[in-house]
Amino acid sequence: MTELKLDTPDVFPAFPFKPYDIQLDLMRHVYSCIEASKVSITESPTGTGKTLSLLCASLTWLKDEQERARNGRLTMKASDTDAPDWVMAQTIERRRRELEAEDQEYASRLAAARKREAQLRRVTRGHVRKKLRLSPEDESVDVHAHNGDDNNDFLPESEDTSDERSNISPAVLALMRKLQQGPTTGQDDEKEPTCTKIYYASRTHSQLAQVLHELQKLKLKLNVAVQSPHAPSPHDGQPKRSASCLESNEDIFGGGEGSGARTVSLGSRKQLCIHEWLREKAGDLDEACRQMLGEKGKKRCPHLPTVEEESKMLDLRDQILAVPKDIEDLFLTGQASDTCPYFGARRAIPQAQLVLLPYNLLLQRTAREALGIDLTGQVVIIDEAHNLASTMLSLSTTRLPLRTLVNARHQLSIYLSRFRNRLSTTHSLHLKRLMNLLDSLNQYAEEWRDARVKPEAGKARPLDEEVMTSTELLQRLGRKTEGVNLPEVEKYLRESKIARKISGYSVKTLEKAAGQDTVKLAKLARLANTTPPLHAVESFISALSASSEDGRVTLSIIDSQVEIKYQHLNPATYFQEVTDAARSVVLAGGTMSPIDDVVNQLFSDLSPNRLSTFSCGHIIPTSNLQTIVLKKGPRGGELQFKYQQRGDENLIAELGQILLNFTNIVPGGMVVFVPSYAFLHTVTAKWKATGLLEKINAKKKVFSEPQKSNEVEAVLREYTAEIQNSNGDRGERKRGALLFAVVGAKLSEGLNFADDLARAVVIIGLPFANLGSSELRERMSYVNRLEQRRRAGGTDVAPIRRTAKDAGTELYENMCMNAVNQSIGRAIRHRADWAALILVDDRYASPRIRTKLPKWIESGTVVTETFGQAMKELGRFYREKKSE
Repeated sequence: MTELKLDTPDVFPAFPFKPYDIQLDLMRHVYSCIEASKVSITESPTGTGKTLSLLCASLTWLKDEQERARNGRLTMKASDTDAPDWVMAQTIERRRRELEAEDQEYASRLAAARKREAQLRRVTRGHVRKKLRLSPEDESVDVHAHNGDDNNDFLPESEDTSDERSNISPAVLALMRKLQQGPTTGQDDEKEPTCTKIYYASRTHSQLAQVLHELQKLKLKLNVAVQSPHAPSPHDGQPKRSASCLESNEDIFGGGEGSGARTVSLGSRKQLCIHEWLREKAGDLDEACRQMLGEKGKKRCPHLPTVEEESKMLDLRDQILAVPKDIEDLFLTGQASDTCPYFGARRAIPQAQLVLLPYNLLLQRTAREALGIDLTGQVVIIDEAHNLASTMLSLSTTRLPLRTLVNARHQLSIYLSRFRNRLSTTHSLHLKRLMNLLDSLNQYAEEWRDARVKPEAGKARPLDEEVMTSTELLQRLGRKTEGVNLPEVEKYLRESKIARKISGYSVKTLEKAAGQDTVKLAKLARLANTTPPLHAVESFISALSASSEDGRVTLSIIDSQVEIKYQHLNPATYFQEVTDAARSVVLAGGTMSPIDDVVNQLFSDLSPNRLSTFSCGHIIPTSNLQTIVLKKGPRGGELQFKYQQRGDENLIAELGQILLNFTNIVPGGMVVFVPSYAFLHTVTAKWKATGLLEKINAKKKVFSEPQKSNEVEAVLREYTAEIQNSNGDRGERKRGALLFAVVGAKLSEGLNFADDLARAVVIIGLPFANLGSSELRERMSYVNRLEQRRRAGGTDVAPIRRTAKDAGTELYENMCMNAVNQSIGRAIRHRADWAALILVDDRYASPRIRTKLPKWIESGTVVTETFGQAMKELGRFYREKKSE
């Protein structure tokens, strides 16, 4: 009905501050895109209140949508009758009161859950939590261990296909299954009520915790409130939300107790499991948890209520929905109630209005199915979406080392010999086919390796890497695999859960053989912390079942070992499942440029009418950013840091002199991004030998990004301390510090170098990926073929702006500039911040490259023809900032 269409608001009262114009524009854009069921690519620089704006716009729409749905229900109720107007009015009023009563009852239920949780928290704090102890006979609850000789648990599932039941009708089988499940509470017979919701995804749980922190700022009354006479005003200051606030029953998420969005955070079993013994003992905790779900009595997980204790799980669900919680608070709530928070969060999804989850749980179909996530008609917001395409490709890449394949084949062989007489004909046939496939794959991989390790006399040694399609691989496996239906094999592995069964039996066998031998037990413990071999095989077969054109199989020798890898080439394949199902999808990031690249990789087949883009400037004044392209050095030499020239001693010396000159005028901190660790090691070694590094260090203390992740934090602390403590006597200029970082490494993403931590960001060269990589070559070749097919089929590709000679080259350049833009985004973190951005390479002067910068940076870029001009521009910028 056209009269029910929601108009985009001019103002957003829920926003806690007076919004800047760009924030208002962003909220209007997001609201209108959700209402129009569009896909949006949104770029809003860090420091512009992006997360708060996304939450405000989407939840404001959700509030309006709820009101629209309510009015629709009332109107439909009245339109069902031909009664007079006064009767219809009474009917509508009666229905409205019923709905209000339902809302009040639901709000009261959540209010009671809040009180129970607060009481449980207080009780938990007053007691020392005792670790669950298992009796010796219960030690068999270990991940796969069982006492006795009964191995029924290791038989494949779906035994309904066995010979004994082959003549039983499906109806009778269904009745048998129902009787075997025993009595139910009746709650499962009724479909749980659901509501329209916002799925908000980001890369990490720490980022999602920040989303919760922003959520508490909104002045949004989304649900019926149950006011508490003792509760403080929700907006008297904004204390940081912590678990302790739950104990005082404070409502800091909306106007009135429980009026904010019903929110649930989703995580993995590893993050949420409260079974302490299992967390410490199990290597593959997911598998251990699944194993315990099928157990009975003492072997069953004590934190997962039985059907008869369903009320405990429902109570935890209400506690989760009553007060928004991050993943840590969710864990504590589960501990306090002695009920599994992983399954509690899953139960909360249908009634939640805002679901917070990391990328992988949203983007993988198997993860969505496991959690019961149905995106149909829902709103999806993906924050920090700049690397979404690479994330999709990474999630769909599968590796199968030869040693893993050998172990999987060995385990399957032992399993078949042990259970041969207990398997049904159907299972035996499937497992023999699987064994034939593993035999052939193993034989081919060994022959492929031998041809390279021991080449035939007189023949050239083949390359240590070969790429082929999945069809070509199957053709090379020989006659044993002729007629093998990969989708059928994949379906059998998934439904029978045979990989889990075989792995469990193998662990049990090894445990028996180990006995009390400490060496063997230590080896077994190491094995427990690795992915079971057949799980890797199952993932590989599942990947091979995908479209041959969209993927490639690579055989390579890595550290003298053969690795078989499946690489998916099209990130849009699986993401299309999300866009097709959801009402609206919003991709947001601080630096989404080049936006054309996102469109090309993820939405090339999406109707232009459904796609919308938004890119706003920064909230800082234009005078707070000075962007310079440096084409020449102090000696007048052209600056081009191409891969072949990075060892040029003259170029390295010129670069060192450039940085030395910059240290004379840049106050505070200076972050210098280089293309690679190898280049960083090369230049610092040269400068150290010539004494130039010592000169730079005298001006600003030099730090370098470490390659080991566990050393990054210490370097950052020292860098920050040096800047904060480097004030000279009598008001002299700060000495500051210089930090070398690597584009695309640990310091180029997710870190804030605000204020004095980065008064200059210097990018050295263009960090193009290695063209020698077979993965990159295949991707470039694939996008070229894809574009040619679209053109041949008459598909319009005009909406995708092309600046390079072909789609592959465009992809190559965009990957480079995406990494550059992420590094640039480390500086300018708030409205009053200021810094200079210096791009050291004359290729940045090319319009084709420069237009791939974010618009708010590209528009004010100054291309300098001489080094003197660059120093003059920088000197003026820093003098103006000093005088302010």
